[in-house]
Amino acid sequence: MTKYAAYGTILKKGATPIVQISNISGPGLSLDTEDVTTHDSTAAFEEVVGTILRTGEVTLDIVYDPATATHKYAAGGLPYDMVSRTANAYSIVYPDAASTTWTFNALVTGFEPSAPHDGSLTASVKMKLTGQPTLE
Repeated sequence: MTKYAAYGTILKKGATPIVQISNISGPGLSLDTEDVTTHDSTAAFEEVVGTILRTGEVTLDIVYDPATATHKYAAGGLPYDMVSRTANAYSIVYPDAASTTWTFNALVTGFEPSAPHDGSLTASVKMKLTGQPTLE
């Protein structure tokens, strides 16, 4: 089984890479279940069926540059997209031999800059997926 370093993973908004990302988490995918156990269920073990697929969130840590197109509050920037409540097409391109790509639509739901006196200017970004992602 081949193993890969995460270095080189890219998050794109449309065709534009979001720059200076230090960490990408998600999207977390999950399946809700509903209990369908009945009094005559075999051996009295719980029985469930799958219901709604949940798409979860993508979180990013970025080295924040307020003047960079994908970081600033202007058309094309993540804070702008959050305030305008606009879902956009994104893709995560993994650095494996096949350049595996997950594509999805998402709303930016959080943008939190951090400026510690003894550190670098960073920001945490949260995105909530909407609709069915394509996992290839």
